[in-house]
Amino acid sequence: MIGTFFWLHKKLHILNIEQTIHTFEGKRMSVSAAEAAEYHSKDFNWETLRQEVENDPSLNYHLLPLASPQLEEQHSKDSIKAWQNFHVRHSSGKFFKERRYLLKEFPGLVSCADGCKVLEVGCGNGSTALPILRGNEKIILYACDCSHETLERAKEFIVACNVASVEHRLHPFYCDFATTGFPKWLACDDCRERFSLKDQNCLSDVREKRTTETDSWSMEERSCCVGGVDFVTLIFTLSAVPLQTMPTAIRECFSVLKPGGMILFRDYGLYDMTMLRFEPDQRVGFREYMRSDGTRSYFFCLDTVRNLFISAGFIELEIEYCCVKSVNRRNGKSMRRVWVHGKFQKPI
Repeated sequence: MIGTFFWLHKKLHILNIEQTIHTFEGKRMSVSAAEAAEYHSKDFNWETLRQEVENDPSLNYHLLPLASPQLEEQHSKDSIKAWQNFHVRHSSGKFFKERRYLLKEFPGLVSCADGCKVLEVGCGNGSTALPILRGNEKIILYACDCSHETLERAKEFIVACNVASVEHRLHPFYCDFATTGFPKWLACDDCRERFSLKDQNCLSDVREKRTTETDSWSMEERSCCVGGVDFVTLIFTLSAVPLQTMPTAIRECFSVLKPGGMILFRDYGLYDMTMLRFEPDQRVGFREYMRSDGTRSYFFCLDTVRNLFISAGFIELEIEYCCVKSVNRRNGKSMRRVWVHGKFQKPI
């Protein structure tokens, strides 16, 4: 019932308020209700899909616990190498489409204050970073990945797109956040302590403008670090992290966010078409699978996502399944895609 209310409220908001996005060319691009509906779609009911899957004997193996899942340490090493190889194979960037829908899903990235800082975790080839930099010419984006080669290609890809002032606004860096955490230059120990004490000088600008008095002491002016971030984006990133490591990874995101800052989340949902295509021998954990190229993916239910973020200290703002039905142009088959959309805030 809560999920239905949230969806209806969001639909009404889209129909009544025209959101405007500033592109890198200085033009104005209106987000129509029809465009927004494509990414907030409820083409089918998730509960109906769940019943179909759980009552289908041929899919029963997806519901069973795995007797001996792979050790977490080996998982982490193999997964990083597999993702590095994956991005090398798809270095042209054509495999990933630019995620323009992000600014419709998360309009706060457009409306936030000048100088707003975003940490993009698992940036890959830049398909998430690019629309953010294009959509808000005042935003500063720190983009990390666990592959040096991938970071170089992402930077080349974004620079080639002639985004305004990108050399001053894009800061790529190497980091395997799930195992080593974020570097101290992003948020030093002193700043993290101030965050935990909810120092008024450290609050995020996501919700409201600061006063002139508050701005007299700026986190950006500190020589020790950049002063934390206002947003963290986890876009199809957490599903590649071992389930046992996810709580640590989310707490690390929490530690570099300013009070009032937000995590913007989108990832694979339970019973997504791609999950149901995996064979029994591709299971490496409960709801966790390995592709033929060695990359892995976990498929989330709402309760798992909710519990992970609330346990780390976040406040739930939005969470729902996005259920989109599309048609394969080559064979005409209908595909039911399921993603989890979520927005979580660090308490003020």
